[in-house]
Amino acid sequence: MRRLIAFLALFCAFAAYAQTPTLTDDVLGHLAKHSQVRAEFTQSRENPALAEPQLSHGDLLFVIGHGMVWHTRDPFDDTLVFTSGDTSRLNAQGKLERVRDGNRGVSQVSGMLQSLLAGKSGDAMRQFTISAEGTPAHWSLHFVPRQSRVAKVLAGITLKGDDFLQSIEVNLASGERTFITFANTRDAASLTLVEAKVLGIP
Repeated sequence: MRRLIAFLALFCAFAAYAQTPTLTDDVLGHLAKHSQVRAEFTQSRENPALAEPQLSHGDLLFVIGHGMVWHTRDPFDDTLVFTSGDTSRLNAQGKLERVRDGNRGVSQVSGMLQSLLAGKSGDAMRQFTISAEGTPAHWSLHFVPRQSRVAKVLAGITLKGDDFLQSIEVNLASGERTFITFANTRDAASLTLVEAKVLGIP
């Protein structure tokens, strides 16, 4: 009986392992079909040192292979551009100014999504243990750092969605949490001249 139970447990573990990459690939393949996406966002940043979460609202443009324009409208107006691991601020004159950490949670997720949706899932899998839940129509992807030095800063990232990405949760080892939800997500129409310029699109 013990052998049967052990065999069933091993089979279930293998089945779960075999299913997860398939669901992950299905989700990423579906998201990659939307090469240019616009959405409105609500971001909540929680810090153990703060009595209340910091809330912000705005809109974004995400273009696979180029990066993301993150425009905060409230509580202040600010535009950050994430490209190839770099974070820049778009000033009032339309110029980019490089910044060290404009929005740590968004920067981490933007870089990871760029790699995953560009077909470089191997890079993410070397850095994270990835698990998937649900179905391609309603899914969750969980990313936990493999390297101890990264885990000292980043506890994990969770993405949830359906046809589009619907929410992002970034948990830092310090207890700080960034939770972002998206609304009115859709395929982007043509880009403005400024958007194309800052993302390096001809």
